[in-house]
This record gives sequence, C-alpha cells and structure tokens, in this order.
Amino acid sequence: MPSSPLINDLRARLLRFAAAMPKIELHVHLEGAIAPATVLALARRHGRTLPAQDEAGLRAWYRFTHFRHFVEVYLTLSDLLRTAADFELIAYEFGRDMAQQHIRYAEVTFTPYTHLWQNKGLHPDDLIAGLEAGRQRARQDFGVEMAWVFDIPRNLSFADGVYTGRASDPTVEMAIAYRDRGVVALGLGGNEVGAPPEPFAPAFAAARSAGLHSVPHAGETAGPASVWGALRALGAERIGHGVRSVEDPDLLTYLAERRIPLEVNLTSNICLGIYPDYAAHPPAPPAGGRRAGDHQQRRPAPVRHHPDP
Repeated sequence: MPSSPLINDLRARLLRFAAAMPKIELHVHLEGAIAPATVLALARRHGRTLPAQDEAGLRAWYRFTHFRHFVEVYLTLSDLLRTAADFELIAYEFGRDMAQQHIRYAEVTFTPYTHLWQNKGLHPDDLIAGLEAGRQRARQDFGVEMAWVFDIPRNLSFADGVYTGRASDPTVEMAIAYRDRGVVALGLGGNEVGAPPEPFAPAFAAARSAGLHSVPHAGETAGPASVWGALRALGAERIGHGVRSVEDPDLLTYLAERRIPLEVNLTSNICLGIYPDYAAHPPAPPAGGRRAGDHQQRRPAPVRHHPDP
C-alpha cells in the first residue's frame, strides 16, 4: 500500500472517524467475547484450569489456527460460565465494550444448549436470568441495546452422521420461550462439514412461525451448497459468514437480487485458513471474473429495528 505523510494522515483521520461513528454489531458470539481478565477471574471463582495463567498467555491462546482450535477455545470459555451471575457479568461487560466502541445496537449470538450439554447443573432459566440482568444493566449504565440470537450447535444435532435434533429442538424451545427477554432470531453455528442445513428446516420453520428471524451460519467451512441450503431450507434472511458464496456467480446474483446480506469476517477466515491472507480474501477479483464486491452493495441490516421497551 502506498505511503506518504499525506496518505498516513488521511488514514489516521479515517480510522478516528470510524472509531467514533455510531455502529451496529451483527456478528459476535457472547462466549467468544469474554475479556482475558474476566476469563482469569471466572477460572479462579470456579477453580477451573486454563491453558494460560495470565492475560498475555490467554491472548496468544485465543489466536486460533483452525476450526478445531476455535471450538476448543469456545468450549473452554463456556465451561467457566456456571451461574446466572456469570452470564450477567459477561453480558454487562459486553455492553460496556459496545459503548467504548460506539456500538449502539448489537444482535449477539449465544449458544444456550452448549451450557446444558456441559452438565454444569444449569437450567435454561438460569441462562436467561443472567443474560437479561446484564442486558438491562448495560442499557441503564451505557445506553446500549442488545438482542439475542439463540444459536443451534449444528454438530451436536447429529450422531454417527444421522440428524437427531438433540441440540436443535431444545434451542428452538428456549428461543421461542424467551422472545420477551430479547431473543429475536434463531442461528445455526459450528462446522458445516457433515452437518448441512437442510435437516434443520423444521426447527427454523417453528422459529419463523413464532415470529423469530432466520440468521444461520453458512458458506464458511463449506461451499456455496451450504448457503443455498440455508436460503432454501431455512429461509435465511441474513447469512453468517457466507464468504464462500463468491465461488458461485449465480448465488451472488440471487443474494443481490433478494438483498440478503452476508456477515463476512475477514480475520476469522484467515485464521481458519479459508484464505491465506488479506490480499487473497474476496473481494479480490478472480482472473477474468467478477469481483465479489460487485454484489455487495447493501450494508447488512439488523433483523430487529425497534428495541423492546
């Protein structure tokens, strides 16, 4: 990238402008957004062992290099959350971080089934009580608004390659039950390989019938077929990740014509090895082809436009 005093000054002013402008956050996982200092405090509180014993070590451990490492980090952090007060703490601190970054509204992905699957003695009401208390405190203290996307861990819904609904059924039940406490959408996360979207169609149909929105992950660890499945079987209104859509020009046209935005996460894609570096990441134009960005003319929109009172 060219460099000169004038360009450097312009870049610095643009960064300050971007930092100060009001923003909306649409792709963030609450359990993955816990600050290292809080992770250490939670581990001490519950007598849990971590791979690192200081903040610098945890930050290094956070730098995942493949999907299995990402899941390891996520499950280790989730294991630290053992009481309603723990969930209140991380929701409140997330709201504080939002305010520091001038984020006014966030749709935050949360995976409730993981905390039940980990056999920590938690009840669904413990989860939502903590989340709601933290959300309300953050609204009062920082003036930010959070809504929840309850996320199905797709891989826990299969056994020996057969869909069982073990994770999806209770997740949908919780999402519908807690609509009055900030749940606005149903999500679908995890490794797409061996866990396609189509079997989750009944779960998403139930959620949509109850007034929830459909915002599954697709097109991250699998290609365009996963995105097509999310669109056709799950009625996706917004796609988490979706970067692999660039491999199918017809899919890009479909997304653009129907104004379905993608939540593309550049750094994550490089950490997972989906692309080797930023230079290779779309919208870099393929040889003789169209730029992915040619189809990305609309900014992602939140699925909820009016915060609950």
